[in-house]
Amino acid sequence: MRFVDEATIEVAAGDGGRGCVSFLRMRFQPKGGPDGGDGGRGGHVILRASTRVATLADHSYLRHFKGGRGGHGRGAGKDGAAGQDKTLEVPVGTMVHDLNTGQILADLTHDGQEFIAAQGGRGGKGNRHFVSSTHRAPRFAQPGEPGQARTLRLELKLLADVGLVGLPNAGKSSLIAAATAARPKVADYPFTTLTPHLGVADLGDERPFVLADIPGLVAGAHQGAGLGLRFLKHIERTRLFLHVVDLSAADPVGDLMTVRAELTAYDPALAGHAGLVAANKLDLPAAQEQLDEFKQKVQAMGMAVWPVSALSGQGVRPLLEEIARRLKSAEQDQGTGEDDLGQG
Repeated sequence: MRFVDEATIEVAAGDGGRGCVSFLRMRFQPKGGPDGGDGGRGGHVILRASTRVATLADHSYLRHFKGGRGGHGRGAGKDGAAGQDKTLEVPVGTMVHDLNTGQILADLTHDGQEFIAAQGGRGGKGNRHFVSSTHRAPRFAQPGEPGQARTLRLELKLLADVGLVGLPNAGKSSLIAAATAARPKVADYPFTTLTPHLGVADLGDERPFVLADIPGLVAGAHQGAGLGLRFLKHIERTRLFLHVVDLSAADPVGDLMTVRAELTAYDPALAGHAGLVAANKLDLPAAQEQLDEFKQKVQAMGMAVWPVSALSGQGVRPLLEEIARRLKSAEQDQGTGEDDLGQG
């Protein structure tokens, strides 16, 4: 299934059932009082976050969703049944916007979290509710209220512990493949990765953490160049950035600064998240020749450098252990309001 991270849908809740006008008629009570039942409420349209769903692709094809109508009230005080709810599963990390107002209605960040996207109409009251001292036999009841209808824009922002960022061909896909069980497409041409990939790193003695391989950025990505503008939003929710740099490139420091500049231009708050740099392709002679100078310049910027080779696996385990340490330390510091993820 193709990766889709935005969709527009129309939701309409069911109308409430109408109340009933009825009077008790029994053998020994030929003129009994009113006993009309209430109408049932209309069915809601509910969005439920689920880890079983990874994309909004289904909702890009089917766009109209409606809840069931509430049952009408009946005599003998019998209320109508509630309309059937319509529940839609969306990926964890889905934000719900009202398309007309732009208001953010919900942010579904936990598995099983639900949001009533359209409220079912209230059922009308039967005539038994309108008895008074001056009106003993009301011959009217309430109609059901219409269900809520709205147009929603769904936007998926991936939830991951670590976001891998870097220029095309820096080796992000190879690194996530070496660190996790994920198997993204890997090739020697730009923009191999056309959609984000998630992988889970499990070191055995630490809590597993999720890495997101974000498609390559280029200069001007925040203005729409390359693929960056479409996928930069997926970086926002990662707890830690891991810059992946091709150490065999002509100017690896310049490549790092290009990506950092794009992150800052997209959202200045993102600049403080960047603290780890994976100097990749250490298996190549050109990378080994530039390692010392690269480490010196990058460490002077306040970032830690971890030389790795995604191809051979060299240095990958120590890098993952450092990531796990930083994530664990950040969790412990949350209670005090501190966060060391960006410190070198």
